[in-house]
Amino acid sequence: MSGQPAAAQKLIPANAENRYEVTRSDLPLSCPMPGMALWNSHPKVYLPIVEDGGESVCPYCGAHYVLRD
Repeated sequence: MSGQPAAAQKLIPANAENRYEVTRSDLPLSCPMPGMALWNSHPKVYLPIVEDGGESVCPYCGAHYVLRD
């Protein structure tokens, strides 16, 4: 056990990857996404993404989001 609460252990590290696949259930899209650890991240920003195979890039961290069906 790492000493962190169980809820904190399930968080995805923010800004840990360069590419994230998202689904329609993740819309509206924001970076960092809900469920990401925010303590070391940038301010939350909403990203535009086309709902038909769209992509978006975060202006803060450069994370590339790809919408998959």
